[in-house]
Amino acid sequence: MTTAERMKAMRGRRRTVGLREVRLHLPDTRVASVRKRIASQVAKLGRVNEEDALRWIEAVSEFDADATR
Repeated sequence: MTTAERMKAMRGRRRTVGLREVRLHLPDTRVASVRKRIASQVAKLGRVNEEDALRWIEAVSEFDADATR
């Protein structure tokens, strides 16, 4: 059995139990230029922007939808 066939079989087994593969591509924080870019973007955030972002995160969050505030 080839590697591709084994991977296909593994994904099939996972699907039968309700799982699926998801791939994420994230910035590599081990790279100095990426860390510098992130730090620059964070430094530009103002309090209003941060509060707006937090309100948005709270509004779209499904994890605490039933919690009392």
